[in-house]
Amino acid sequence: MTDKEYNIDERIFSINFSCDADKCKGACCTVEGTLGAPLNGSEIAEIAYSYEYAKKYLSEVNREVIDREGFYVVYDGGIWMNCVNNNECVFSYYDGDVAKCSLQQAYNNGEIKFKKPISCELFPIRVGGEKGNELRYEKSYFCQDALLKGESEKIPIFEYVKDAVIRRFGTEFYNRYTKENKDKC
Repeated sequence: MTDKEYNIDERIFSINFSCDADKCKGACCTVEGTLGAPLNGSEIAEIAYSYEYAKKYLSEVNREVIDREGFYVVYDGGIWMNCVNNNECVFSYYDGDVAKCSLQQAYNNGEIKFKKPISCELFPIRVGGEKGNELRYEKSYFCQDALLKGESEKIPIFEYVKDAVIRRFGTEFYNRYTKENKDKC
């Protein structure tokens, strides 16, 4: 796919954002009444392998849900992370009162090479479209503190999720769109 085939929401270059988990308490991992994070099919095997390393960070309830129901669900043609009690991601755990990702914890500890689902790492950018060629900003009520922190730090969303953009689309893509949109930041 060429870069000209992408439809990119300009707000990802003009809105500042920097996660403030101490204030939001990891709300993106515990959105009530929704499906979990969207997954792409290639992530299933990596997550299945990584579970053996990540499960030690999980509560017994989360492990039981994964063992009984699996870590993902198929719904309306998509693949989604499973949730506990229609609320928290099955891979979430609590560090004090902040929800965190057990996959990322295992990654940070050097136990696995898979960091987390790309949709989680890209958030608040969502990738959509039939060809996965649409990038849009997903405004969320629980990210108000991230917007304030991002504004004070002057970090555009696209820069904040730089590593995830490069992981998903490549360095050339990131560099091109950073250069083309530097006046919007």
